Amino acid sequence: MFPIDARDSRPIYEQIIDQIKEQVMKGILKPGDQLPSVRQLASMLTVNANTVMKAYTELERQEVIETIRGKGAFIAMMPSKVISEKQIIEVRKALKSSFVAMHYMGMSKQEVMAEIEKIYDELSKEEE
Repeated sequence: MFPIDARDSRPIYEQIIDQIKEQVMKGILKPGDQLPSVRQLASMLTVNANTVMKAYTELERQEVIETIRGKGAFIAMMPSKVISEKQIIEVRKALKSSFVAMHYMGMSKQEVMAEIEKIYDELSKEEE
């Protein structure tokens, strides 16, 4: 369901967050869809339940999911369209890190922009 890459330098909970958000963006997970319980997902991924709980807590904070006591975690009905300054700062930080890496790989601005467009188009096509 959510492939975890042991060689990825990011913490596992961040990989879970990114996988869920990507599946929502692609339309694989739709508003109202129920996610596996913390224990179920931890078992499927063979990770500690606290790791999954940390991911779910952050997703709830970001309003990607909502948790209903006794029922479980669900994809939020309407993702928040209000973008906070804090969210913009977080995205800029991630982009800056990626751009620095691309620069040191020798990529030109045009090559970087082409990669951004490829990724955007790839995600947009799967969303339709």
